[in-house]
Order: sequence, then structure tokens, then C-alpha cells
Amino acid sequence: MSVRLATFNIENLVTRFDFSGFRNQLRQDRVLRLYDVADKDAYQQMEQARVIAATDDTRQLSALAIADADADILCLQEVDNMPALHAFEYGYLFRMVGNGYLQKYLIEGNDTRGIDVAVLMREKTRHGETIELVDIRSHAMQTYQDLDVFDETLAAAMVKPHDKVFKRDCLELDIRIGGRPLTLYVVHFKSMGNARESGDGRLGTMPVRMAEARAVRRIIEQRFGAEHAARKNFAICGDMNDYQEKVVVSGTRRSGHAFTYQREENSALDVFSAEGFAENVVRRRGELDRWTLYHSRGPQEQHLCQLDYIWLSSALATRNAKMIPEIIRDGQPYRTPFPPGQEVERYPRIGWDRPKASDHCPVVVELSL
Repeated sequence: MSVRLATFNIENLVTRFDFSGFRNQLRQDRVLRLYDVADKDAYQQMEQARVIAATDDTRQLSALAIADADADILCLQEVDNMPALHAFEYGYLFRMVGNGYLQKYLIEGNDTRGIDVAVLMREKTRHGETIELVDIRSHAMQTYQDLDVFDETLAAAMVKPHDKVFKRDCLELDIRIGGRPLTLYVVHFKSMGNARESGDGRLGTMPVRMAEARAVRRIIEQRFGAEHAARKNFAICGDMNDYQEKVVVSGTRRSGHAFTYQREENSALDVFSAEGFAENVVRRRGELDRWTLYHSRGPQEQHLCQLDYIWLSSALATRNAKMIPEIIRDGQPYRTPFPPGQEVERYPRIGWDRPKASDHCPVVVELSL
């Protein structure tokens, strides 16, 4: 008996229009900057037209990526709300996979943009085993003080002990698959900051992500007991906005690209790997073949890195020691440079930068419970 578990940052699956770009250029789409729009009503009409025109291609590509992952349980990030999830599943995903994801779960979290984590589940695995939700819990209201993860690095960043730990949520789901238990923790950690801000955004925001990771581990250890957690079936899934390693990309399209593996000295995710608490199963792939996102600030700063994770408990990882996760990269835009031997056939209508399935790639692994 096995179950396919996936995570995917679907990138702004929203039902709202954002008109803040009329007054804030940093929030304005680049295509509208080509036009001199002095009237707010005209700007709103143009923004609505732009978003609607781009959305259909984007969501078809998102659905294709999810269909190729072919997961029984799918953890999503950047979902606006349940109506958005229903509309996407019915209007797009259903056309790709059929009547597959009838169980949908989302609880509103803390994100100021209103994007949440969510979970889609089939009613049965491909092997006919029933997938049943036993319980679901949000940890969005937990504070640094509640989980005893406040420290001086947070104080220096002007964070208060009574602030909420999770920038979105840590959504905890108890599931039974063919009667066997699996507990999921679905997260979307603090971003690495605005790409236009000066300084190292990753290091500047590291204390917050470090606290989020400690909070997730604390929740798991409080639930199962620190000495027993390793023997339980749990997985931590989501966009964690940090990496323990990256592939530095140099060169250009014209001159050709070179790819250099680089290990990071510090990462918020060290909290999970410490003492063998959990295993990042994507590390079972080759060093140049673990990336789920391409980051670029021009030719001088570009790298491939893993931001999307499925961390397995020690027991679950050991039981599935030979399972190698898949990374679905067919929805990446053509500007993404692929190391030699990793090239894929992009989906129809993929653009240089957009449309695309998402800036992230789905990660999926088949697990025996």
C-alpha cells in the first residue's frame, strides 16, 4: 500500500484584484508601467483586463503540473480562499484529472495578502485505499511565547513575544490511509524579503523563519513526545523560503551557463535536520538536481535552489529509504536555465517569463505507510 504526497506553491491563486499599484509602483505590474495612466478608474479597468487575460493560461499550466504530479494528497500554498480553490479545481483541475480531489481543506491564516495553505485529497488512493481526514488544527494563533521560541535575534528584529509565530499558518491534519495514520504539517514560511531592498534579504529575515521552524518542531514534539516523534508517521510539507544549499548559475544564454553547487553555512531548515529529527527526501537526488525555483536579479546574481520541501519523520524516511521524489519542472518558464541532462519539454504556451505554471515546481513522493 502506498500514497503519493505532493507540495506545490501554486503562486497567487486569488479571486481579488489588487489595485494598490496605482499609487505604489512596487505593486504595479510591469506591463502597465509602459503606459501613462493618470486616471484611477482607467487603471483599474486595465488591471482587471490584464489579470483576466493572463489567468486562464496560468491556471491551465498550474493544473497540468498538478496532473503530472498525480498525487493522492496535495499540499498547496498561496491559495486565496475556499471559493478560489473550488473554482480552480472545478474549472481547471477537473479537466485534467477528472473527479479526483473532492476533499478540500483550508483555514484562513495570518498572511496580510490573504494567501493561505490548503490541502486537496482524493477519496481513495490509486490502489483503492480510503483516505480519511480524522482531525484538522490551525496553529495560526500561536505566539512566540506560547511555543517558547522567542530569543534575542527576534527582539533585535523588533518582533514581540506576543506576536504570532507563523506568517501564514502551520496547518496540522491527522489522516488515515487504509486505516494507517499519517500526520501532515503544511506551512509557508516567511519570505526572504523584497528583492529590491538593499542588503541580504535572506539573512535579514532568517530569525523569523528559524523561529517558525522551531515552532513546527515544538508542536510535533509536544504532540508525540520528543523521545517518540522519530517513530511516528509525519511529514512537514510546504514552501519554506529557505535553503541549505544552492546551485550558483553563471554565464548567459549567448555564452552558455555554468552550474556550481554551494552549501550554505546557516539555514532555518537546520532545525529539522538537526539530530536526525526529519529527512529532506529531495536530498536523495543529485546535488544539481534538487532545485524547485530559479532566482535571478540579473546575470550577476542567479541561482537554483530548493524552497519546496517534504520532510519525513525518521521512521517514515527509513521505511521508504529507496523512494526518490519527483520534481515537476515542465511548467517552468523558458528563462529558467536547466543544468545539463535536466531539460524537459515545456507545456504548450509557456512563455519566456510568463505564462508559467508557477515560479515554484511541485515536489511529489510515493510513500509506504
